Amino acid sequence: MKRIALLGSTGSIGTQALDVIASHPDKFEVEVLTANNSVELLIEQARIFKPNVVVIANESKYELVKEALKGESVKVFAGADAISQVVQMSSVDVVLTAMVGYSGLIPTIRAIEAGKNIALANKETLVVAGDLITRLAKEKGVSLYPVDSEHSAIFQCLTGEFMNPIEKIYLTCSGGPFRGMSQEQLEKVTLEDALKHPNWDMGAKITIDSATMMNKGFEVIEAKWLFGLTPEQIDVIIHPQSIVHSIVQFCDGSMKAQMGLPDMRLPIQYALSFPERFTSSFPRFNFLNYPNLTFEQPNPDVFRCLGIAYEALRKGGNMACVLNAANEIVVQAFLNKEIRFVDIPTIIGEVMEKASYIASPSLEDYMETDRISRIMAQQLVLEKA
Repeated sequence: MKRIALLGSTGSIGTQALDVIASHPDKFEVEVLTANNSVELLIEQARIFKPNVVVIANESKYELVKEALKGESVKVFAGADAISQVVQMSSVDVVLTAMVGYSGLIPTIRAIEAGKNIALANKETLVVAGDLITRLAKEKGVSLYPVDSEHSAIFQCLTGEFMNPIEKIYLTCSGGPFRGMSQEQLEKVTLEDALKHPNWDMGAKITIDSATMMNKGFEVIEAKWLFGLTPEQIDVIIHPQSIVHSIVQFCDGSMKAQMGLPDMRLPIQYALSFPERFTSSFPRFNFLNYPNLTFEQPNPDVFRCLGIAYEALRKGGNMACVLNAANEIVVQAFLNKEIRFVDIPTIIGEVMEKASYIASPSLEDYMETDRISRIMAQQLVLEKA
């Protein structure tokens, strides 16, 4: 029985993780649930799964949650500091980090410091501070199990192959709603257009990141840290059917791919159950339903965010932290209809040009870089609005 702390239980990954946990009551137990603002769903989840602890990050909603759960044997806390504290509880075996963006960094660090294995769905943690996170995990003997479908695919392909050199990996992506568009066509896209992902049902922020392909850029950076690769060893290919989730090419030229229908519950379950594979009732893939699997290169002139992410990775230091901070600001501005879709990579690029470079940042440097980069990005948003 693994006792799970689920950070971000009300989001897309969090709710699907609870589906997985509910399907295996003899294998998993919910110890901690956290949410940012979704009070009603958090209360409902707490009543169903009966965790030891619930944390609502928005402190103004603490009394509402506490009052609703006063009849349950659930401890209720509030605030970001509380999330960082509960992941250290001795009763927690695995921390599944499904929080959105930079907010997942400090809780993940505190969990690793406490020796907890991490099921990592918060890719921004490795984007912002991959060097720090991987060094700390090695020092504490903690495993990082990837939850992203692409990194889970690479991880599954490497099982039994960890001593064999990787020549290259291929991260696949659907291409999002704007695959095949020109730069001129992108000038006219709306928020509603960008929120229509063809294959995956995700939260608004990650859906926009997928439309710009910044999400794939983040995954390139995440892959570098998870698998010890150089930028030249990581390729991105568009695969509209989302059946081949990623590919590993070994030093002898042989390739392994992990395949299946697009369903995030499978990588979530694998991260929680590793090294075992638990039986599931997930829909099965049938080759006859997909007679053609196609692949193409992303257009760098259209998906500019992907190139910007590679640039941040090659520069190293605190540049990926700058990248993430600027992206969080501009994506929210786009969701608020303050800027155009094509302004997103432009503003991020300008922030990266202006930001101070730190070659070997400490945690404090990362935190200050995040703060300053957000201010710069916000100023540029105001200039565009």
